[in-house]
Amino acid sequence: MALSQKEHAADICESCAPVDDDGRRVEQPRKKALTNRVRRIEGQVGGVLNMIENDRYCVDILTQISAIKSALDGVSIQILSSHANGCVRRAVQDDGGEDAIDELLQVVRRMMR
Repeated sequence: MALSQKEHAADICESCAPVDDDGRRVEQPRKKALTNRVRRIEGQVGGVLNMIENDRYCVDILTQISAIKSALDGVSIQILSSHANGCVRRAVQDDGGEDAIDELLQVVRRMMR
């Protein structure tokens, strides 16, 4: 399903301009949704810890770990998408974006491992 322009705009980094000395901070779009998702993942990790402490069946623990990895992948893709559509797009428009594209490709390579 295609996103409307308004929905697409909501997924783009709000500010790609540096907000501190190292220039590495960006206001995340949909910050509340992202933090909620990460908190849910945090709860899942706590559940795995409890499962281990309570000597639960290995396959049940591994199933939960797989779910956690999938949830983290979802968060990663959401952040990657907003970065590509915001920061990288802006860098390309401003100066060709060679450094931003190289950085993006490095991140994608790390995510694929």
